[in-house]
Amino acid sequence: MSIPVIPDPGLLIISILCSRWESCWPALLNDLEDLFGPTDEVCDAFTFDQTDYYDKELGTPITRRLISFEDLKPLDALADIKISTNRLEEMYAQQGKRLFNLDPGFITLQNLVLATGKPFTHRLYLKAGIWGDLTLVWQKKHWVDFPWTFPDYAGDDMKSRLTKLRRSYKNKLNNPHTSNR
Repeated sequence: MSIPVIPDPGLLIISILCSRWESCWPALLNDLEDLFGPTDEVCDAFTFDQTDYYDKELGTPITRRLISFEDLKPLDALADIKISTNRLEEMYAQQGKRLFNLDPGFITLQNLVLATGKPFTHRLYLKAGIWGDLTLVWQKKHWVDFPWTFPDYAGDDMKSRLTKLRRSYKNKLNNPHTSNR
């Protein structure tokens, strides 16, 4: 018999895709901090050109910001976090189109799991129409992707950024005085 153990909390990250930052930034950042607490890292916008999937809705050129939050969060909060980010997307929508795409997820020592509203073979149902996407795993000191990993997350640039965030997360776990667990 296995004995259930509550896992360490995760580092909440949110990937933001947008082509019209002037229409939502920094107000969006303030809204995210109101929901999830102070940010830890807010990267500058960088190129997102691995797919044209979002072009029609978001416009072009699309860039991405990756942000993380100071306070670690329980892993079972991911579905509720995604529901909150969906509401923000709706709140800022213009003429029925989203102004930005928000993809929340958790970095742990073992993996990166993103939240999504779309089911697929490798995704696990969380609750309320939200699924967990096992996007990357951490093995032998680097991120390993899967055949289903989105091309942008499989790229070296993103993996490098995620490694930096994972290092920050590991430091928080090792220094519990600096994070709310």
